[in-house]
Parts: sequence; structure tokens; C-alpha cells
Amino acid sequence: MTLLTIRDFRPEDAEAVAAAHRAGREHLVQTPEMFVWREARPPKGSHYRTFVAELDGRVVGAVRCGVVVGTTTTGVGHANGSVLPGYRRRGAFTALLAAAERHLGGHGVVELHSWVDDEPGSRAFAEARGFTAGRTAHFAGRDLAKPLPPAPPLPAGVELRPASDFAADPRPVYEIEVDAARDEPGEIVLDAVEYDAWLAGEWNRPDLDRELTVVAVADGLPVAFSAVSTDGADRYWSAFTACRRAYRGRGLSKLAKLESLRRARAAGLRRAYTSNDATNAPMLAINAWLGYERCASERKYIKRLDGGAAGGGDGA
Repeated sequence: MTLLTIRDFRPEDAEAVAAAHRAGREHLVQTPEMFVWREARPPKGSHYRTFVAELDGRVVGAVRCGVVVGTTTTGVGHANGSVLPGYRRRGAFTALLAAAERHLGGHGVVELHSWVDDEPGSRAFAEARGFTAGRTAHFAGRDLAKPLPPAPPLPAGVELRPASDFAADPRPVYEIEVDAARDEPGEIVLDAVEYDAWLAGEWNRPDLDRELTVVAVADGLPVAFSAVSTDGADRYWSAFTACRRAYRGRGLSKLAKLESLRRARAAGLRRAYTSNDATNAPMLAINAWLGYERCASERKYIKRLDGGAAGGGDGA
């Protein structure tokens, strides 16, 4: 008889949880250390929690959930996770999402968002449990051994600097992000991201590489950046590329991202990955110019919570 147990995450679960997260998803770049770090430093007000599933004593999957913060929109939560392929269809993910729904419902969440692998089995799983399909995002990757496009000339007054140059005062980088984040495609506008929360949750992430993260400075003012996290070995993740509204249309985001990739190649990284909303034509065009090729897709699924059934999809 198979024994299924749902419980809270422990630091010693990190390797197993990361393995479930990455299973079949080469494009996801996150280390076991990041799972431990996030669990120990949840965003303020997020009620962040990770549940793990054990089958006969083995950790086979997890779901990470919390209340969406950094926005004036209330009552929205997120729940994302996965189960190792060999242990699916045994009720583990259904039980994980049920635990997440109960937890989030207790903190006022009435609308649950979950990213699901854009493949028939995962979509059917989500839809059978009351989720409705929303927007699509595409993952893309590139081999860093392949040549990068030649760099266009820098516009007059523009310089490209590593984010480490702003270590003493990263507020200018924060100001780029909060200005740009308001225009990110999505159902929720991130219009209330406080500096201290950004500092704790983004700037101080252990996987943020401040040497590979490149900031474009125009006439002395930081105006665009391409933020990078890595797995500490040879894989690169484009975490966010942003430009202040008043400086768009000048190619500054493209220049920052190209310089970041150039630095990554020089540092010996081998694979680069990124993700974009399917409607984000400017960034999709930049990534195509940079040599990225689509490797996977995911769908946002949304469910109204009524205090009842479990939901979700076996996505990342």
C-alpha cells in the first residue's frame, strides 16, 4: 500500500524539490540553495509556504505558494510546483494543491494563479480541476559557444556598467525596475513594490550575479538593465530586462542584454535561458536577434477559490 504524506518543506528536502522542479525542464535555472533561501526569507505579507509530497517516505514533489505582494490588487495567490515524472498520477499533486488552497484561502485569497507546462496532459489536469487557461509564455535558450551578434555602437552619453558598481546604493536599479514593471504583461500590475522588499527579495538573492547583470547609464542616470541569475556552474537565466519608460525605443535594453551575454561567455557559462510573455513583441524580437531559440512554453491558469476542491496543474 502506497502511503502519501503532505508536509511542510525542510532544508534537507531541497535537492529532491529542485529535482522535481527541473524534471524535463532544462530551461529552468534554480538551485537547491534558492529553495532554502526563499523559505527562510519569505516576502513580507506573502504567507509564503512550500508543501512537499512524500510517497512511501520519498520526497517526490512540492508546491510553492503565497499571496501576491507588491501590488494594490488584493486577494490573489500563486501556487506552482511539480512531481517527479515517475510518481505522477498517484494523487500527489492533487493533494499538494489542496494543501495550498486551504492555506491561501485562510489568508484571503479568492483567485489562484498557477503556471502549467503547455502540453496536453498538464492542461487537461488543470482544466479538470476548475482552472481556466489564460496567457502563454515562451522559454528560449541559446548555446553560449555560438557567436553573438556584433554590438551596435553605443549612443552618445551611454555606458554599460555591471550592477556591482551600484552595490553601495542599488536604489537607482530599483527605480528602473518599478518604472518598467508597471508595463509588464500580466493580470496583476506590480504598482506597490517597496524598496526594502525589493532589496531583500531581489537584490539580495544569492543567485543574482551582479557582474553579469548589466546596467545601461545614459548621461549619468541608470535607465535600463538586464538582470541575471545563474546556477553557480554553467547556466544563465535572464531574470528581468527593463528600461525606464522615458528611455525606450533607443535600443538600451538590447545593448545591456548583449553585453551581459558577452560577459557570460567570457566567464565560461555554457547555456543561456530566458522567458517572455507571448504578447511581448519587443523582447521576443530582441531575444531572436540575440540568437535565442524557443524550447518550451507554459500557460497561466486561474481558478476562483470557493473553499472547496483542489486545483492546479503539474507545471513548474
